[in-house]
Amino acid sequence: MARARRMTPKEAEEVFRRFQSLDPEPKGELESVNTFTLLVAVVLSAQATDAGVNKATRALFRVADTPEKMAALGVAKLEPYIRTIGLYRTKAKNVIALSEALIHQHASKVPGTREALEALPGVGRKTANVVLNIAFGEPTIAVDTHLFRVANRTGLAPGKTPLEVEKGLLKIVPQKYLLHAHHWLILHGRYLCKARKPECWRCPIEDLCKFTAKTPAPI
Repeated sequence: MARARRMTPKEAEEVFRRFQSLDPEPKGELESVNTFTLLVAVVLSAQATDAGVNKATRALFRVADTPEKMAALGVAKLEPYIRTIGLYRTKAKNVIALSEALIHQHASKVPGTREALEALPGVGRKTANVVLNIAFGEPTIAVDTHLFRVANRTGLAPGKTPLEVEKGLLKIVPQKYLLHAHHWLILHGRYLCKARKPECWRCPIEDLCKFTAKTPAPI
């Protein structure tokens, strides 16, 4: 991916002003019924689509929506529920282990600090950022493949690593837009600024974007 020219702070503010005007309350697309199931869904979503995770977890969360119920399932009974999700065996082990950790270390509550979240099995920085943002209302930036692509392609926050992109966005996104910023960028990358063929002809920030190889409208 070619490194785009960097946006100015004024341009970045206009990007998020437009995103907000089009979708004032963007939501993540992973389905959950409480903070615990949100955590589980995000852990399961690594290298998988939200749609695929939702399809698997609808039945799972009907029978296991607390750490106690999930731990009681055990790995063997959990695996059939998530078999359609990539890396399901490793993820099953992590989900059971994190459920037991929540029971024994956090009184069955999902902790609200990055340090405690990242200490749980299967939970990395991106997962912690999603949970902190959605469940605890913290203005974090969770960098997935869509967001990483958009930040680099548009010039919002060019970076070689997810952490570099995250730090760049935290510097350039105006505070008033930070809470929803990663949702706007992920949805933009998922539905408009696609990997192989970005739909530039209907992009609301096309005139601000630094990507030079704009895709023309289909004839």
